Amino acid sequence: MNNLDKEVGHQAKEENETEDSISRGASEEPIRSSKDVHPPRHDFLVEASEEAAKQPDAPQETDAVVDVEAINRVQSSRPVHTVFGRKQKFFIVFMAGVGAFFSPLSASIYFPALNAISLDLHVTEELVNLTLTTYMILQGLAPTFMGDLADMTGRRPVYILCFVIYIAACIGIAVADNYATLVVVRCIQSTGSSATIALAYGVVADVATSSERGTYMSLVSMGAMAGPAVGPTLGGVLSQFLGWRSIFWFLAIIAGVYLIACIVFFPETARNVVGDGSTPPPAWDASLLNWYMTRRRQEQRPISQLQRTISQQTTRQAQAELAKHRSLKFPNPLKAISIIFEKDSGILLLYNSWVYTAFYCVISSLPVLFQQIYGFNDLQIGLSFIPFGIGCVAASLCNGRMLDYNYRRLAKRAGILIDKKRGEDMRHFPIEKARLQIVFPLLYIGAVIIVLYGWMLEIEAPLAAPLVLLFFCGFFVNGSFNAMSTMLIDLYPNKPSTATAANNLMRCWMGAAGTAVVIPIIDALGKGWAFTLIAGLILVASFMPWVLLKWGPMWREQRRLREENQKKEKEEKERRRHSDRTLMDEPSEKAVNPKDPEAGPFGAQAPEEKTI
Repeated sequence: MNNLDKEVGHQAKEENETEDSISRGASEEPIRSSKDVHPPRHDFLVEASEEAAKQPDAPQETDAVVDVEAINRVQSSRPVHTVFGRKQKFFIVFMAGVGAFFSPLSASIYFPALNAISLDLHVTEELVNLTLTTYMILQGLAPTFMGDLADMTGRRPVYILCFVIYIAACIGIAVADNYATLVVVRCIQSTGSSATIALAYGVVADVATSSERGTYMSLVSMGAMAGPAVGPTLGGVLSQFLGWRSIFWFLAIIAGVYLIACIVFFPETARNVVGDGSTPPPAWDASLLNWYMTRRRQEQRPISQLQRTISQQTTRQAQAELAKHRSLKFPNPLKAISIIFEKDSGILLLYNSWVYTAFYCVISSLPVLFQQIYGFNDLQIGLSFIPFGIGCVAASLCNGRMLDYNYRRLAKRAGILIDKKRGEDMRHFPIEKARLQIVFPLLYIGAVIIVLYGWMLEIEAPLAAPLVLLFFCGFFVNGSFNAMSTMLIDLYPNKPSTATAANNLMRCWMGAAGTAVVIPIIDALGKGWAFTLIAGLILVASFMPWVLLKWGPMWREQRRLREENQKKEKEEKERRRHSDRTLMDEPSEKAVNPKDPEAGPFGAQAPEEKTI
């Protein structure tokens, strides 16, 4: 009976608290101390023992038994990272991965048609290869603008803008009748497609915590690496049977289909627009999925008209609060460039870009080398890319699971509880070790594969030998590249698109330089020594990840403290500016109304003195 009275009293207390929160507009949150936000592990044991002591009927035991599973089930008081469920996150990341498919597809589908374009436009092969270089230059530059724009306004508007530009450029290339038009419109096409990878990585950071980020990043990487797998084959088939212009009509059609799906289904995920996903985006930025989620929540929680009005007011307040922290202005590419000059991210980007350059030197030289050695036509050259692409896709699938497994292993060793809903405090987690331990074996084996590939071409071995080596090159080299890209997102979880834009800038510009010089180097040194030189530079520069293992955590913490101080200074300046503006708006004296009958010639009359 006493328990029943306690339960009734507890319910009445909850109802009173609910009424008080509704009267305040549900806008206030309880203030938590640092212990409440990040409770150390031993606090869970103390709280569990205190809770057990409060139970009067609990049997007393002399030996205390700690239920580790029960402790692990205790949820952290950190805020929820996202309200999207597992299936919803999979769908969102899948859509982002399909969008990321267009950038490498547009680059690789072009390879088998180089000879046909040279003949049709009456230009040399060197001039046609120059379109690859200009494409990669814009591929590195455009995301610095689009990534910053996406971090300010949200992902969906930038996705739609990019694909509108991309579709228009594809149509322009399909009808181009001279070389100058081809170069210019190809650059515009790169501007529209290249930002999709940066946007996709930003979406993953929006919806996935660090403990599961490897798996979701693998989905995006699989979409990005499917381009080299199917692009050359599609380009070879279309160029061989329908002409090279059919390639770009095909790209325009499938991009249009994706754009429609994006407008209808793809939700807004940017955390500065929707928070953890519970705040609805503005009406112009809402998709059908956003509308469905809002409608479903209303049906599951039937509420009165008063509560609905309060809920709408709370939603508007949440939207206004998020809008305070973002401002629409011209994108600043210097934000991405500043990431390059940070100690930890700069070293990571430099080495990652060199690995990507070696990766691109292999695939960009393949059409020329296979035509010289084996006498392949466009279709056969396109089919030769299939083993390489399959290796890239396999690396994306396996790499994500390895990254997540290593993350869980190190978290268990450090005594850190994994919470996929709320995420972990990364200040004291060795994220550099969790990612780079996967990189080293992939890197060294990949360098050996590149050397073997070069010498198989040097001795003109049977076709099976270089094709098998292409598969392993795609698996190991691309696997190390994906792991380092995942680590970059872990270093900048609040600016993922901008960080990926910096990655694109470095790797594409270095890749463009590598594409321009790889054929002259092969002509000067020979195939075997040229690829030995490329692999040797990878091994020589591999001291950079070891530097990150030793000093990376210290540099990351220094950057975090510096950014927190800058944020506090900015908030303090904004507070002072707001207070100064308020003081200027307030009148120094009360204005006198001349029509006031009680007002005297010198303003309001003073109150009469009382006499005793």
